[in-house]
Amino acid sequence: MMNKNRTWAGALIFIGTTWFLMAIIVSEALYPGYHVTRMVSDLGVGSTASIFNSAIFGFGLMLIAAAFLLHTAGINRWFLVLLVLIGLGAAGVGIFPENIVVPHSICAITVFVCGGLCAILGYRVFSVPWSWISPVLGVITLVAVVLLGMKIYLGLSAGGMERMIAYPLIIWAIGTGAYLMAPEQG
Repeated sequence: MMNKNRTWAGALIFIGTTWFLMAIIVSEALYPGYHVTRMVSDLGVGSTASIFNSAIFGFGLMLIAAAFLLHTAGINRWFLVLLVLIGLGAAGVGIFPENIVVPHSICAITVFVCGGLCAILGYRVFSVPWSWISPVLGVITLVAVVLLGMKIYLGLSAGGMERMIAYPLIIWAIGTGAYLMAPEQG
């Protein structure tokens, strides 16, 4: 029998991440003069602030709620701690847009680093093949975090390198939500 809390947690992760991804796409289209060479967080200031900030805040809350539901399903404790930290960081990015530099930066770094680590820890939480794919996405994220921090953009610009951090995490979260909604294997 499927654990209902696990299923609902997966649904929250899937819905929250999809909402956030769609908010990025809509915000990029509506933001005057926006180009993907710019940072994603630029979307949280100006004409698209309400779309972007509400979506990333809601995404964060859904991750925190999912972690509490997964706690009852017996998921790895460190995975849950990282998931809560990602959620807190995401909600913080929604509260503190990039023009509030220090708290925004702390929140964004928390999402990026904890997200990469959580995806890597997925090898202990998920079954094959997601247990193989999840860590690869986490490693891509963490390598891109280091490159962005060192201002090595590999021709992608700062905004492009930031997307090499964010998009693997978005793919990971959508995949993880789908994985958790599926009937348990084994």
